Amino acid sequence: RPKRPCPECGKPSVREHYPFCSTRCKDIDLNRWLKGAYVIPGRDDEEEEDGGPKQGPSSTDEQ
Repeated sequence: RPKRPCPECGKPSVREHYPFCSTRCKDIDLNRWLKGAYVIPGRDDEEEEDGGPKQGPSSTDEQ
């Protein structure tokens, strides 16, 4: 596998922390994910797609 630079600081990546160069850079990236800095695009709500309420079990079905 060709070596790639660390996505955080640009230093050469290290096998133990791939694709990062250190635990520090790995933790920085994890912190960004946990704070919501990275977002995966998608739909906000399935209701918008068909205009109706979501189908699912209701509280009366469980009796």
